[in-house]
Amino acid sequence: MNTMKNILKYILGIVLMAFTTISSYGQQDPMYSQYMFNVQSYNPAYAGTWESLGMIALGRYQWVGFEGNPETHTFTIQAPLKNENIGLGLSVINDKIQFVNRFALFTDYSYRLKVTNHVNLRFGLKAGFTNYEHNLNKHVTHTDDPAFTGEVLRKFMPNFGLGAFLHAPRYYVGLSIPKMLQNDFELGTGDYETNAEMRHFTLIGGYVFDLSEPVKFKPSFITRYVKGSPIACDFNANFLLKEKLWLGAMIRTVGQFGFNTQFVINEKLRLGYAIDFDFSKIRNYSDGTHEVMISYELNFMKDIYTSPRYF
Repeated sequence: MNTMKNILKYILGIVLMAFTTISSYGQQDPMYSQYMFNVQSYNPAYAGTWESLGMIALGRYQWVGFEGNPETHTFTIQAPLKNENIGLGLSVINDKIQFVNRFALFTDYSYRLKVTNHVNLRFGLKAGFTNYEHNLNKHVTHTDDPAFTGEVLRKFMPNFGLGAFLHAPRYYVGLSIPKMLQNDFELGTGDYETNAEMRHFTLIGGYVFDLSEPVKFKPSFITRYVKGSPIACDFNANFLLKEKLWLGAMIRTVGQFGFNTQFVINEKLRLGYAIDFDFSKIRNYSDGTHEVMISYELNFMKDIYTSPRYF
């Protein structure tokens, strides 16, 4: 029984990884279960919203148990300038799927327009590059396929992105296109070609309600679209207990569900964790998708600490 399970697991792994090697218009940019706390990685207009020097490190491990499963490591840092209308940031993302590796480094810039005393609208710009690597020689093929020979080493792809972010203490709405340019390339004789970067559209939103004095409720969503793929939506329901503990559940329209939590250790430090499962039969052969996050905030740029920050 265990042998049959391992064989099925291996076959499913091959099928899943195959989607990363053929020319496709599928979802390419990383997705995050803790998107509501990691907005800067896909929307440059979020930079500066903390009004302090803030850093986030996040690791996402998808389909744990499969060999070559997708892994994404993300680091962002943001800070406002002395001119409080300007925010600057840096986003570093390393995304690996079996023999494919994408390393992205982008600077983030945002400018704030005050709509009212409590509502701000920020416009943002990303600028940077992605290095694409793919060792085709490592793929196991049953015949001598010329499309799977050679190696893509550090294919340099410059790009830029745009974003807008409307926010108040209790709600936010954001729209972004993290990469405006569509990059593709061929290898060798042209037998292997790939759409290395497609244009993705992302829409997010959330609102915080008071259920009682110690309990707050924050529904949120994120919608992603890329040409040739179905629109993917995450709907998340989070509860904040005594301003210290976030507990939430998520459902994703592409066939996944999950749970997430975040601990507000103090005014500087937060720890987050999320786990996702598939509705499909993949869940029988995978240990789920795990995501861990840590954020740290230096508040020396503020006169006082304004607690809490809900996103």
